[in-house]
Amino acid sequence: MLAARSAEMNALDRAENSALLSMTIVVNKKTGVVNMKATRLTKFEIQIMETLWARGEASIREMQEAFPEKKRPGYTTVQKIVYRMEEKGVLRRVRKVGNFHMFAASVSRDAAQRRLVDDLLAMFGGEARPVVAHLIGAGKLTLEDVEFAEKTLKGLKDGGEV
Repeated sequence: MLAARSAEMNALDRAENSALLSMTIVVNKKTGVVNMKATRLTKFEIQIMETLWARGEASIREMQEAFPEKKRPGYTTVQKIVYRMEEKGVLRRVRKVGNFHMFAASVSRDAAQRRLVDDLLAMFGGEARPVVAHLIGAGKLTLEDVEFAEKTLKGLKDGGEV
């Protein structure tokens, strides 16, 4: 009887794990979660992503028109970059309207910013001090910024979150 009960529990465990695995795969496919550690965005791609982050979703034409008029790239240039970004997984088609597609970001602004900051710190050997020194020297770091940093660090020290 004990062996039968054990076999029954193992079967239930396998069924639950299988269901959980299936749900995990579906969630990943639906949300389009991207590992930003492996994805670098160019300046051009970040400008496209800014449009998507601001609007939620946009067509290629809307992305193109979001560029400043004097430096606006051609439609096919934006289209090619958008398709490449789709292959990278940083944006996705969400629906088709007439003869064009609407796209949405698959990567959050926060994740992209973290990646950029990590890359910047890597250029300085992982040290933040040279970056801070440069910001101070360039007049980009204000006393308010320093006070914010102090408060954030104190919160982390006390076991809080950023």
